[in-house]
Amino acid sequence: MKTIGKTFLILAACASLSYCHVKYTMTGASISPNTKTISVAYFPNRAPLVNPTLSQELTEGLKDKFISQTSLNMVNGDGDLSFEGEITGYDTKPIAITGNDQTDKASLNRLTITVKVKFANEQDPKNNFETQFSAYEDYDSSQGLDEVEGKLVPLILEKLIEDIFNKSVVNW
Repeated sequence: MKTIGKTFLILAACASLSYCHVKYTMTGASISPNTKTISVAYFPNRAPLVNPTLSQELTEGLKDKFISQTSLNMVNGDGDLSFEGEITGYDTKPIAITGNDQTDKASLNRLTITVKVKFANEQDPKNNFETQFSAYEDYDSSQGLDEVEGKLVPLILEKLIEDIFNKSVVNW
C-alpha cells in the first residue's frame, strides 16, 4: 500500500510539473508554450526629421526578427504577443569637437533613432511594457548625412530591433 501511495505521489508531481514549463529557443528567448501568435502594428514616423522608408524598415525588421528567431505565427492583430509604437526621434548632432577656440569644428556626428514601443503579452501581462528605445551610430563630420544614411540606418535598426526583442522575450 505504501508503494502505491508513493508511486501515485511521484506521478502526480511529474504530471503537475509537465504543465509548468517554459519554451526556450536558441536565441535565449523564453516564451510560454501557450503563446502561439504575434502581431506587429505599423510604426508611424512622428520624428521632426523624417526618413521616408524608416517606418516600413522598422516594422518589417521587427516582424522578420520574430519570424526567424521564434516559432510564433504572425497575425494581423490581437496576437498573444503584440507590438505597437512610433518613431519619435531621428536626429543628427555633433559629438566630438576638434581644434582651438578659433577653429573649433565637429569631427564626429551622431545619428540617433528613438522608438516608443508598447508591448503586450496576453499570456503573462506582468511582462507588458511601454518604453522608449534609442540607438545610434557615429560618422565623420566631413560626410553629409545623405552620404552615410544608407549605411547607418540598417545598423541602428538592427540594434533597436535586438533591444526590443530582448526586452520582450528574453526578459533582460
